[in-house]
Amino acid sequence: MQVTDPHLLGDADGTLREVVTLTSLRRVLQAAQTTIEQSDALLVTGDIVNDDAAGYQWLRTEFGALQKPVLCIAGNHDPAQCASALNSSPFQFGGHFDLGSWRIVMLNSACPGYAYGRLSTQELERLEQALNTNPQLHILIVMHHHPVPMGSAWLDAIALQNSAEFFGIVDRHPNVCGILWGHVHQAFDAQRGQIKLMGTPSTCFQFLPHSDNFKIDTLTPAYRSLELFADGHVQSKVHWLNKIVLES
Repeated sequence: MQVTDPHLLGDADGTLREVVTLTSLRRVLQAAQTTIEQSDALLVTGDIVNDDAAGYQWLRTEFGALQKPVLCIAGNHDPAQCASALNSSPFQFGGHFDLGSWRIVMLNSACPGYAYGRLSTQELERLEQALNTNPQLHILIVMHHHPVPMGSAWLDAIALQNSAEFFGIVDRHPNVCGILWGHVHQAFDAQRGQIKLMGTPSTCFQFLPHSDNFKIDTLTPAYRSLELFADGHVQSKVHWLNKIVLES
């Protein structure tokens, strides 16, 4: 299961764009109770807090009680304390996580001081190493920023800036089966050859798709479930709080 962009604040009643972000996350987790029980791991893919390190206490409280591995990466709104705040069991920050015939590779695309993303030379080297060391494993790559255009001028200006370098590595490894991200506050599902591409809505508010300028959508909070099959197939669903489910 993936949740993304909760934008938590230190104040439990703190609001962002008129949404109490902690309450919204709690509603998502309550709605996802069955999915959580069936999941082998939980992914939290950035913008965990909204520039307020005190917000990490709420993630530790809400997810620490779920008795599942919680795999976390940073987003552009996560301060430097993110890694140290989420470095003890059941939390894992970055790195990779092997699960059966799969390896989940978590990349840090956050670029301090900027809303756009970039994979450093060290992250690209780490990706190459993670793909090479066990080539028999199917790979799901997870990052915060979108590596492909979303068709929204303002949002694509803050995408992954070196996606060509990223795909240069990915395209050399046929065991990459899926790429998953947050950041975009909307649902996105596509194919790039044999690779499934997935962007996931936020647990608070959504951005209006295909808008040249920043605009909030009317859609509700959401999360994504993923089923990773032994043959490398990925089946995924986006679950909205109003019970609409988008399958892919």
